Amino acid sequence: MDTHEIARIVENQRAFFNTNATRDIPFRVRQLKALKKALADHEKEIYEALRLDLGKSKFETYLGEIALVVKEIDHSCAKLHSWAKPKRVGTPMVHFPAWSYIYSEPLGVVLIIGTWNYPIQLTLAPLVAAMSAGNCAILKPSRLAPNTAHLMAEMLGNSFDPGLVTVVEGGGDTAQALLEHRFDHIFFTGGTTVGKQIAMAAARNLTPVTLELGGKSPCIVDRDVNLDVAARRITWGKFFNAGQSCVAPDYVLVDKTIKKDLLESIKACITRFFGENPQTSPDYARIVNSRHFERLAGLLAEGDTIIGGKLDPNDNYIAPTVIDNVLMEHKVMESEIFGPILPVVEYEDLSQAIAIVNSRPKPLSLYLFSDNRETQERILRQTTSGGGSVNDTVVHLSTQSLPFGGVGDSGMGRYHGKSGFDTFSNKKSILKRPFWLDVKLRYPPYGKRLPLMKVIMRLFG
Repeated sequence: MDTHEIARIVENQRAFFNTNATRDIPFRVRQLKALKKALADHEKEIYEALRLDLGKSKFETYLGEIALVVKEIDHSCAKLHSWAKPKRVGTPMVHFPAWSYIYSEPLGVVLIIGTWNYPIQLTLAPLVAAMSAGNCAILKPSRLAPNTAHLMAEMLGNSFDPGLVTVVEGGGDTAQALLEHRFDHIFFTGGTTVGKQIAMAAARNLTPVTLELGGKSPCIVDRDVNLDVAARRITWGKFFNAGQSCVAPDYVLVDKTIKKDLLESIKACITRFFGENPQTSPDYARIVNSRHFERLAGLLAEGDTIIGGKLDPNDNYIAPTVIDNVLMEHKVMESEIFGPILPVVEYEDLSQAIAIVNSRPKPLSLYLFSDNRETQERILRQTTSGGGSVNDTVVHLSTQSLPFGGVGDSGMGRYHGKSGFDTFSNKKSILKRPFWLDVKLRYPPYGKRLPLMKVIMRLFG
């Protein structure tokens, strides 16, 4: 798509926004329900598109893509009137008579740049937040999931006025062309390197950004755990979507005394989940493309592969794999893995695990498995992450009442539920006063009023 066409789309959306249609709450609810209907009407096509793009099963597509967006829609529809209502807040007595309010108003035209690993969820969940707040949105889905991107363009094109929602397909050149234009907010999901480029492009127009990035999310396993349950939850969280999840456990830090038992339990879980040959399992996804396959295959050169390790480049298949005897300087520990490879690092004392976590960029998620309350509080108090779970993995992102996002290299900004509504809203602060009382003390000439004003400000300011 050329720059002139993109300029026309942006101008069309600004014209639509200026009609003030999106400021109407019932209008927003109707559009959200239209999105929900579109998802229901195209459910079979979504399953097929995700099968073609990522080899996803229907179960993982429904749970990781469709259900989360539908939950966001339902939650927003139920809460929208409350979120959008002006909030009255306190007013200093010095301003009497006066009343203070915070108005949530839409920002305008926003750009949402999605990613390929959850192309439906990570494009449409931000759209739900943007529409709830009353914005018009241009969506740029990832070209690495082409079937899903094309389906979204068709699905949303048939459901919405292009002035309200438009999908722009294309690659990096298209994204760059979009970033040449001024938007009122940019929402990006992807890697840290591209996130920095997005932030620099947005800075040219002083455009606020939300960056949902990633990082190496640690999973700490204390000796005080139910090993079978911990292994199940770690295995599921790591190998869901073949490990291509920004919140997947990236590596395990395990107490030395239980490492052997944990590894045996994880191996048993992999077999239970995907059979003796996961390549034949209908529930195990594939790597998105050959470039990512080669990158991941290169990570297996160091450490000891004790589970899995099978590769099939013709199928972009990498078996659920666990690597032991991993060192911090190994390549697999340098950056986010984003695939079905789980390095395991042992520790003797919890302080060692905390030091490893804190020596690295702040992760998007942190997982701790421990029944010890003191250990739980110590980890939560002495480490920093965007979010996480205690005695589980991944599921915290599906809770609408929990703001989701990163910190530091793992991102900035939050969404889901009201946090998404707030992200795409301008919080306009308004003080209202009547005419019937107008104390002259603040008006010049001030004369000798300063001592009296100090008293008033101290008592009523």
